[in-house]
Amino acid sequence: MEQTFIMIKPDGVQRGLIGDIISRFEKKGFYLKGMKFMNVERSFAQKHYADLSAQPFFAKLVEYIISGPVVAMVWEGKDVVLTGRRIIGATRPWEAAPGTIRGDYAVEVSRNVIHGSDSVENGKKEIGLWFPDGPSEWKSNLHPWIYEV
Repeated sequence: MEQTFIMIKPDGVQRGLIGDIISRFEKKGFYLKGMKFMNVERSFAQKHYADLSAQPFFAKLVEYIISGPVVAMVWEGKDVVLTGRRIIGATRPWEAAPGTIRGDYAVEVSRNVIHGSDSVENGKKEIGLWFPDGPSEWKSNLHPWIYEV
């Protein structure tokens, strides 16, 4: 099964959206394999967003992500990266469809509530960074009710 990294950003935490966001992934049939509620250090944020370091918004992005706690998660399931991105919605909230997380809860790009890996490769990289000991290994008893065996 594929895994992805999802992070509820400080605005999502401050607004009390953690439960709703987790619920959307659980109801879809994905498995929560790791979760951390944490404050992010500046150097760690810079490492996470290293691929955006040349962008003019990089400094603001780092400042924002260290401004409050985040919830970092690993989710597992069939096509979890692609499906997770659809649950999350478009990066620009005004382009995100109603019913998606960003479509329902975000107004500004810089406060778009959630981050999700955009590829399997980036998911592996982000999981390795945020969960160096790896995610939890377990299988739900509901697995045969969600997935063909």
